[in-house]
Amino acid sequence: MSSNMSKSVIKESLAEKTRMYIDAHPSIKDCVAKGLINYSSLARMIMKDIGVDNEEAVMIACRRYASKLSVTTDHELSILRILKDSRLEMRTKTCIVTAKNDWSVLHKMDNLFKDLWNENSIMQCVQSASAVTIIADTLLKERIIDTVGRFNLIKVRENLVEIAVKSPEKIVDTSGVIAYLITNLSDAGINIEETVSCHTDTIFIVGESDMINAYSVLTKCIQSAEETIRGE
Repeated sequence: MSSNMSKSVIKESLAEKTRMYIDAHPSIKDCVAKGLINYSSLARMIMKDIGVDNEEAVMIACRRYASKLSVTTDHELSILRILKDSRLEMRTKTCIVTAKNDWSVLHKMDNLFKDLWNENSIMQCVQSASAVTIIADTLLKERIIDTVGRFNLIKVRENLVEIAVKSPEKIVDTSGVIAYLITNLSDAGINIEETVSCHTDTIFIVGESDMINAYSVLTKCIQSAEETIRGE
């Protein structure tokens, strides 16, 4: 391999490592995309973390990636169009009951679902290979526990809030909307207890201590989308 070719491969590898580093740090990526970062400081930090010693090459890679990130792609615009027409609903006093994934639990829950349907009560049920997670109003907690049986319980979580992002029909065929919202919530240090997607509704369950912050973050996502699409 010639010397020039070798240097080219090294530069390409370094550029790829730089992009991967930025992608792995959403808060940094957001600042890079918005031009709110000191590239020299960022380059030094990346050099230290990935173990390289070529500040100029890393800084060039950062600037080149920033130019790509600063351009809003058609896919990103499709996500923002969805959020622009979305709205929020919040329900407090929510609990999560997690039980064993056993046929007897599912059979008992079927009867409870029928009763709640007649009472116009709302309850979400998510089944995995090992457990059944039930999200409901705290007032239903004891009733759910009695139904599934205390010996089938895995965990009960209380003092939770349900925030639903209600979006237009197009969200069904648009990838990345939920990931976008989760990234923004995670960047704000919010612990998401559960996430449920039901047709056009994206439901986040968070602790009461995160309620105001989570609602604020999601509101800003919608407002930012409105501003971006308006200026398109």
